Amino acid sequence: MAVTELAGRIAVVTGGGNGMGRELVCQLAAAGAHVAACDLNDETLQQAAELATSRAASGVRITTHLCDVTDADAVATFAAEVAAQHDTDHINLLFNNAGIGHGGSFVIDDQRAAWDKTFEVCWNGVLNCARAFMNLLVRSDAAAMVNTSSIMAVWPTLGPGLTDTSYCAAKFAVKGFTEALMVDLALHAPHVSAHIVMPGHIGTLIDLNSVFAHGLDAPVLRKTVAARGVALDQSSDTEVEALVLDLYTRFRDDAPTTAAEAAQIILAGVLASDWRILVGDDAHAIDNAVRADPESAYEPEFFERLRNAGHLQAFGR
Repeated sequence: MAVTELAGRIAVVTGGGNGMGRELVCQLAAAGAHVAACDLNDETLQQAAELATSRAASGVRITTHLCDVTDADAVATFAAEVAAQHDTDHINLLFNNAGIGHGGSFVIDDQRAAWDKTFEVCWNGVLNCARAFMNLLVRSDAAAMVNTSSIMAVWPTLGPGLTDTSYCAAKFAVKGFTEALMVDLALHAPHVSAHIVMPGHIGTLIDLNSVFAHGLDAPVLRKTVAARGVALDQSSDTEVEALVLDLYTRFRDDAPTTAAEAAQIILAGVLASDWRILVGDDAHAIDNAVRADPESAYEPEFFERLRNAGHLQAFGR
């Protein structure tokens, strides 16, 4: 039995303080779903809850939870808090949305900690939450696990001169896990569905938030900015930090799909029982292009074809 309506359902959203997570929290509450949102940043989480409360349908319960999704024990505590604070033995929707980037190159970067942290958040975060909330999903009459992967799980590149092997590998893991889980659920819990979300360029501050999450030092920030075609000349570290802020703010503001639009697409896809949810015209274009010509997917001409079609304008400058 699929989830075909949101009113009265209980939803859990990880990474609920920013971007797509915040929009999911708000739109779920507006549609009448009770929501439990977690994040590491209490300030942004409370802001999201206040915004969601102002838009919520009558009688909706919104709870907030500080949780590091890479910590299995913390996630288990989060699941117990949800059950207690929502006075429930089940949930209907789990949105495994939390993620960060900036894992860098596997070949030349010496920032092993950054590579591992990105992978842990983007993959272990999904795994930990899937395990902690599975019984609550199974106990429902209808439920859905919605795992945010990326179009980079179809085409794992940021374009010429840019790489993020940790993020891409983690998102491939999320995609593969979710597809395998679909078969598992069909056999053992057919009333629970699994969905893969693959966004393209969405208007969020994930890049900037990732900088804060990693505490990246000046040399790494310089390399990041230079790789995006920004001339540094003799810029000081303070000036580089300002450039990073401007670069990632424009990355959000110039995105072809807003976070609100992305959340709308995700929720519509779940309600339509779409297991594969591509978010944004660029995601559809990349998916179609890779399927049509996989052998050429990593040639410069392939990227230029996408650029010439009006996609990926923020990459490879």
